[in-house]
Amino acid sequence: MDNQVICPAGPTGLGISAISIYEPPWLLGNDWFGGTIARKFVQHTGTQIRPVSLEDEVSMAVKATTNLQREVGCDLQKCAAVVFVSPSFVPPSIARQHLDDGQSIDEHVQRAAQRFAHRMRLSTCRVIGINWFCAGYAKAMSILLHRTFPILNLRQDQFALIVTVGRISRITDYECKQTAPLFGDIATVTLIAPSDSHRYPTHFQLLQAHAEQRKSSGAFFQFHSRENVLVPTPDNGQSRIPRRLVFSLDAMGIADAAPRAMASALADSLLVTGLRPEDVRHVVPHQAGTAIVRLAAMKMEEIGIRGEIANGLTSRVGNLSSSSIPFALKQLWHNLHGTVACPTAAVGNPGEAKIAQGCLLLKSSPHHDKRSLAA
Repeated sequence: MDNQVICPAGPTGLGISAISIYEPPWLLGNDWFGGTIARKFVQHTGTQIRPVSLEDEVSMAVKATTNLQREVGCDLQKCAAVVFVSPSFVPPSIARQHLDDGQSIDEHVQRAAQRFAHRMRLSTCRVIGINWFCAGYAKAMSILLHRTFPILNLRQDQFALIVTVGRISRITDYECKQTAPLFGDIATVTLIAPSDSHRYPTHFQLLQAHAEQRKSSGAFFQFHSRENVLVPTPDNGQSRIPRRLVFSLDAMGIADAAPRAMASALADSLLVTGLRPEDVRHVVPHQAGTAIVRLAAMKMEEIGIRGEIANGLTSRVGNLSSSSIPFALKQLWHNLHGTVACPTAAVGNPGEAKIAQGCLLLKSSPHHDKRSLAA
C-alpha cells in the first residue's frame, strides 16, 4: 500500500454506469461451523450464509464481466483501463516467506489482473492489479481519478472497469472462531464512463474518492502456516488438507477501530469537496457486520451526518471485503438519491500497526432522480 491519494474537489467528469455481480452457487450455512461459531455471531454480524467459490479469482472475474456484457451490452474493445482488486491474494512479502517460488508467483495480483485481461481479450487497455483489503474499491476509484492516469481523458464512447473479486475462503482457517465464518466469496465489476456518455449513461456521478493508511493501536492482521487444516466440501461436509497459509484477525481490535476510521474517512471527503454533513442523504458504508455499522453510524452522527445509513446486507453473503461497497450499491441501486457517501475501513499490511480507510462520494445523476420523481 502507498500513501494517501485525495482527488480534487467537485464533479470528476466520471460516473458509475452499471454494476454486475457473480455469486458462486455453493452457499455455506452457519450450521456447518458447529461449535466454532461464536454464540452471538449472528447478532453481531447478521450473517446466516455465505458463498464459497470452487473457481479461482480470475475465473470469477470473467463470469462477473460476462454478466456485465449481457446486462449492459458493453463493447470491451472500448475499455480503456481495468483496475483489478482482490483481497484474497497473499502479499508478496508473506508469500515469499511461506510458499515455494511457483506458489509465490501465483499470488501476484498484477499477474492475475493480466490473466483476466487476456481472458477477456482486453489487449489495448491499461491494467492494474491491487490488494487494499476491504478498502480496495475506494482505492481503485482514487487510482482512476489521479491526475496522472489517462482515464481522465476518456472519449465519450470509452469506459473503464473496476473488478473486485475475493476468494477469501482459500486463506480461511476454518477452526478459528474469530475469522472462520466472517467472509464470503464474490466478484463484482463496475463500469465507469464519462458523465456525458450517451452509450453508457451514468447512474451516479463520482464526486470524490480517496484511500490512505493511518497508524493504529496495534497490528490487526497477520498470516500463519497451518497443518492438517479443516475445510468444507461442496456437499457441506468436511475434509482436511495437509497445509494451508491462513490469515488471522484481531477481531475486537478492528471492530473498535473500524467505526472511527469510517467516520474519519467520510469527514475527510466532506472537507475536500466543501460539502456539509447535512448534504449527505445516504451513507452506504462497508458492510463489515451489522454491529460495526451501527457503531460507525454513531460516530458519523457525531460529525453531523443525519442521512439514511444502509445496514444489514450481510445476511446471505457475509463480509465481502473489497466487493462490499459495489455489492451494496447494486442492491440499493434504485433507492439512493442525492449525495451518497461510501466510507470503508480495512486492515493494514500484515503485522503492521496500521489501518486503511477510504471513502467515495457519489451523487445520483439528474436523469435517475427525474425518473424516480416521475414514478
